[in-house]
Amino acid sequence: MKKLLTRSKTNKVFAGVFGGIGEYLDMDPVIFRFGYMMVTIFTGIFPGLIAYFLGLFIVPAADGSKEV
Repeated sequence: MKKLLTRSKTNKVFAGVFGGIGEYLDMDPVIFRFGYMMVTIFTGIFPGLIAYFLGLFIVPAADGSKEV
C-alpha cells in the first residue's frame, strides 16, 4: 500500500504537520519539531512561521477533510 503524507490526528501539538512527517518517515516527530524550532530561532521567527503555515495548508488532513 502506498504511504501518503498527511497531518496526524493523534500525534500533534498544534496542527499535526510534524506528527504526520514523523509517521510518514517512521521517525520520532520530536526530532522534526526540535529541528524546526532551532531553524526558526536562528533564522528569525517570521520565516519559520511562514514555512509552518505553508505546510499546514499544503499537507492534507489524515481524514481527508479540509480542516486547518
